[in-house]
Amino acid sequence: MTLLPPVSRARRTALSLVLCAGLAVSATACEEKVDPDKGTNGVGRLTAAEIESKARATADAASAVRLAGTLVSKGGTYKLNMRLKQDGGTGSVTTSENAFELLRIGDDLYLKADVGFWSHDDGASGEAPSEADEEAALKLRDKYVKVPQGDPAYDRFRGFTDMDVLLEGLLGMQGKLSKGDRTKVGGVQAIKVQAAAGAGGVLDVSLEGLPYPLQFARAGGKGVLTLGEWDVDFALVPPAKEETVDYGKQLPKTSG
Repeated sequence: MTLLPPVSRARRTALSLVLCAGLAVSATACEEKVDPDKGTNGVGRLTAAEIESKARATADAASAVRLAGTLVSKGGTYKLNMRLKQDGGTGSVTTSENAFELLRIGDDLYLKADVGFWSHDDGASGEAPSEADEEAALKLRDKYVKVPQGDPAYDRFRGFTDMDVLLEGLLGMQGKLSKGDRTKVGGVQAIKVQAAAGAGGVLDVSLEGLPYPLQFARAGGKGVLTLGEWDVDFALVPPAKEETVDYGKQLPKTSG
């Protein structure tokens, strides 16, 4: 057996080290070139304005959505948990004074609330409910009260159940748009689009499947809303007759 001279053995060792180092550098270079949009719907490659436009178009074309979170409006804070579709919606609205449920099927709108809601017992006026208020409240508590279309409260309550109106009013962005970080909302990959560096609203758009809006932080700290179950249909079932009260042409005044 012929033994390699020490010098040759040293050269082979040096060559191996160089090759290993070269392979390591190549591997690192390959890792750095990984496409972050590989396996996504590709909207991450678009401009911020294009992403926002696609997200809005996708929302406009959707047949249903669940919307939950907080909304600050006219000095009050509302907690929403609504399921909405084109012909109606159902869910709950909570304020600092009251909580009530809404159900709309077509133009038929039902409101369900406790005694405090109907008796004006919110503590704001400092006055105790009248006897008439208490009697009406007992009749209406925990019943589905049909809201007359001519009542001033009809449009206000209906707005919480109107998918198009609610999304249009809540998802507005104010200011120059820019792309933000990639993140996850409910385990779904998303990319942020921010207006006025975030001060004008921040929208998280899905990078999986259709580019649905997944979360929206409203401008000026006016609430954060999560949107999910897009295009998932659900049943809108009228309440049973024994659970329903038709109050006529106008509701009693409420604290809602």
